Amino acid sequence: MSFEKQTHILNACLQAGRILIENGSEMARVIDTMQRIAYNAGVVNAQMFVTVTGIVISIDNHPNAQVASIEHRSIDLDKVARVNQLSRQFAQQEIDLPELVRLLDRIDNDTPTFSFLVRFLAAAMLSAVLLIIFTHEYVDAPAGFVIGGIGFAIFYFFNHKFQVQFLSEFFSSFVIGILALVAVKLGLGVHFDNIIIGSIMPLVPGVPITNAVRDLVSGNLISGPARAFEALISAVAIAGGIVVVLNFI
Repeated sequence: MSFEKQTHILNACLQAGRILIENGSEMARVIDTMQRIAYNAGVVNAQMFVTVTGIVISIDNHPNAQVASIEHRSIDLDKVARVNQLSRQFAQQEIDLPELVRLLDRIDNDTPTFSFLVRFLAAAMLSAVLLIIFTHEYVDAPAGFVIGGIGFAIFYFFNHKFQVQFLSEFFSSFVIGILALVAVKLGLGVHFDNIIIGSIMPLVPGVPITNAVRDLVSGNLISGPARAFEALISAVAIAGGIVVVLNFI
């Protein structure tokens, strides 16, 4: 196998792994996908070390290990599904290695995402529906719809401006608490706690918690606790914003 082909294999593995981690995949899927790409490209023995902040991979007869850093992490399961589909197509020899690299680059840069308006409406609807499910009451659903959407909008813009997720979660939950209090005072809502329960749901780190458990179960004792701690900080930030509001009541 030529040095150039080995380099292409390493680049394909690193790119696939990076896209998966950055968009919310669990570590077992990342490692399995990278190993399958390497094996189907002709590499029998690929050694890799994968964490939530970086990837290291080496293959036999290649002089240097390659490293990819993970600069940011979000949730985009569409990209995860697209990378998995490409891995299957490569295994079935429907695409070759250069095509795989090209399509991975397209997934990374050109995958369409939902507009802010769609996300806003989805967050608002989620808040109202989960408020009803958790509390079995409908009277506060309109307030939960509006406040949940506003809380998500604040989180969205703060996160894009400052790129500090925990700070964004704190401020958005703080505003949610203030708006819930105002809604009850004005008679637009009845139960202060019910409105908060529904409105903070779009901020709750559900996928990171799930991935933390899956990583721990699969034996990844670095990424599992790291993701669990990250989810815990998010939960503390969300709760902190509400606690600050409660101190004013």
